[in-house]
Amino acid sequence: MENKNRILIFTGDGKGKTTSALGMALRAHGHGIPVAVIQFVKSDSETGEYKALKAMKDVEITMTGIGFVPRPTDPRFADHCKAAKEGLKKASLYLHSRDFGLVILDEICVAVSLNLIPEESVLDILHEAAPGTTIVMTGRGASQGLIDIADTVSEINVVKHGFTDGIKAQRGVEF
Repeated sequence: MENKNRILIFTGDGKGKTTSALGMALRAHGHGIPVAVIQFVKSDSETGEYKALKAMKDVEITMTGIGFVPRPTDPRFADHCKAAKEGLKKASLYLHSRDFGLVILDEICVAVSLNLIPEESVLDILHEAAPGTTIVMTGRGASQGLIDIADTVSEINVVKHGFTDGIKAQRGVEF
């Protein structure tokens, strides 16, 4: 059982999906387990989590997104697809390398749900991951195929959110 891969998903419309995954990165790092994080869709290298992970030894973080994804009819959509495919290539390298005990695919569920990358391509790299790898996928709209392959799925739902009351995104809380 020791070499079986773990696959976890944090999905839903609530706040805390990436935060949960990064909590696992912190835990793994504390146990001396090397961590890789690939951020799909996201493009802001000034976030607190990006800066903190960049500074940690044995943690590799790669940002492959280019920001807000336009509708598929927008000419810029193709650039987002290309960026997501590059992220998937990087994820495949990390998953096959045996260099990382924990690989976080942040916002990959969104990349699949917005048709930036095919679900089948994600499933392929998950099936080929090195034995003993823990894989965490985050993002709204996790597809049924991703849910089916995961052994643990948590859906994070909004009960109440400060944005509704006009509270703006706050450094250290939302980014």
